[in-house]
Amino acid sequence: MLKKPITYTDFNNVKRTKDFLFNLTKAEILEMEVRTKGGLETKMKTMSERNDGDEIMTFFKDLLFRSYGEKSDDGQRFVKSEELSIAFSQTGAYDVLFVELVTDPEKAAAFFNAIIPEIPKLPEETK
Repeated sequence: MLKKPITYTDFNNVKRTKDFLFNLTKAEILEMEVRTKGGLETKMKTMSERNDGDEIMTFFKDLLFRSYGEKSDDGQRFVKSEELSIAFSQTGAYDVLFVELVTDPEKAAAFFNAIIPEIPKLPEETK
């Protein structure tokens, strides 16, 4: 789980710093790996090499929507939903983070590696 402090200005023009949580389970990572042609690492490499802005933005928007959530008070669950992701996307924090990820390759790689530290390997015949 990545706990990312983000400083942003809200819509009342108040500067805030808040921690936001991002997490992908091994099952979610595996599903993304299988559904991504060539796998996630290859996708990151080719996006970077091609510097395709549209592809980079689409990838990171999807990654943010898939990984954003809120931890339950008892720590037993990491709650994710379309409603939570949309609510996050309507904040200044999302704006700051999204722009950071699509304009700074080093920060994008660090974010990617923080929420996807190890991609589970499948037997070759299942790919």
